[in-house]
Amino acid sequence: MAEPRTRSEVEAEIKESFGLVPSFFARIPDEFLDLEWELMKRLELGETRIPNKYKELIGVAVHSETKCRYCTLFHQEGAKLFGATDEEIEEAVHFAKFTVGWSVYLNGLRVDYDQFADEMRHAMDYARENMAAST
Repeated sequence: MAEPRTRSEVEAEIKESFGLVPSFFARIPDEFLDLEWELMKRLELGETRIPNKYKELIGVAVHSETKCRYCTLFHQEGAKLFGATDEEIEEAVHFAKFTVGWSVYLNGLRVDYDQFADEMRHAMDYARENMAAST
């Protein structure tokens, strides 16, 4: 495994990416800074199987539910950076509200999971067949 870079080397790269070193990076211990930055570059800023705009919209939805205002702001701004419109951000938040509501309902009623799983497989198979037939 490669030796971690020095704090000043990592901070120089962060500044090159963001124009500054955000203060939350200053709190990361020296021994972990290089690793945390590498993860951020790869997962947050880098191209992965999920396009960045979609990752950021997922982040907005997730952190709207976790109620982390820091992460919500970070991902809203990231979503805009990668081309999301205000309407797409609003839809992501609305979808989070919608899907969390169903989670509350199903878990609160303690719906039988095996029955639910069987019904979902049936419904998706049916939808798949109808989608294939209509193309």
